[in-house]
Amino acid sequence: EEGLRSASKKIDAMIKQFEQSYAVRDKQDVLAMCALQFAAQVEQKQINSSQDNETNIARLQNLDKKLSELLSK
Repeated sequence: EEGLRSASKKIDAMIKQFEQSYAVRDKQDVLAMCALQFAAQVEQKQINSSQDNETNIARLQNLDKKLSELLSK
């Protein structure tokens, strides 16, 4: 329920922002713009998460290599 309220507030704020920034006559256009904005944000978060995972994997591999070198001495 809390998540729905938060999303509703974000949508309302986004609608107001789009209505102020663009001469939009039809509410459907504004809602479509909001949907596109949210979809873009989700996609960007997935891209960022993927990049973070790749960075973490590289760090872990480097750490594993260093530990293996230390243990083999």
